[in-house]
Amino acid sequence: MNKKINNGQTQISSYQKSLRLFWRELYSTGGKTLYSQQEFGPNKPDWINIEHIFPMAWVVNALKCEDRRDCRYRNKQFNFIESDLHNLYPSRRDLNLLRASHGFGKVKGEIRLFGSYNFKIDKKRRIVEPAPASQGEVARAMFHMSTSYDLKIFSRQAETLAYWSKVDQPSKEEMRRNDLIEQLQGTRNRFIDYPKEIEISIKS
Repeated sequence: MNKKINNGQTQISSYQKSLRLFWRELYSTGGKTLYSQQEFGPNKPDWINIEHIFPMAWVVNALKCEDRRDCRYRNKQFNFIESDLHNLYPSRRDLNLLRASHGFGKVKGEIRLFGSYNFKIDKKRRIVEPAPASQGEVARAMFHMSTSYDLKIFSRQAETLAYWSKVDQPSKEEMRRNDLIEQLQGTRNRFIDYPKEIEISIKS
């Protein structure tokens, strides 16, 4: 069966609504955090929050707003971008804070260890490298946002993300999310359906 290919979502224009859908629908029975792969149940613990994989700070800059509040008020498209469920994942608060609006890439040298998993960060270069189990999801979310809303990913980062998606193929959980998000906001992440399209997109 052919999957629908969509552009940016136009159904959810309230970030608060997307937060409610995120916990009540996408993760109603629990799940795993993105960067650390830690399981949680239906009652969300305080150490988990929601991560925008494609940083909203980058979107604010791209749309030439003063800050997120200004973008919400002045730019209708920003509200749909901020609320896109394909870009939202559960994350440990501490890793979300460390990541901030850093880009993704290969990190050499400084390594921070958190329990039994690795999350690498190079503060000088403002780059983070999540564990291999998270890299494909990160890559496909980034390319979804870039192509759906005409948001720029610089070539070096795009090449790294394309490689991550190639070696870390979509999981059953990622496919489940994609199907449910289509029901909630009417769009799919086509790079989950067709991962090879990432390589095509960076060459075009």
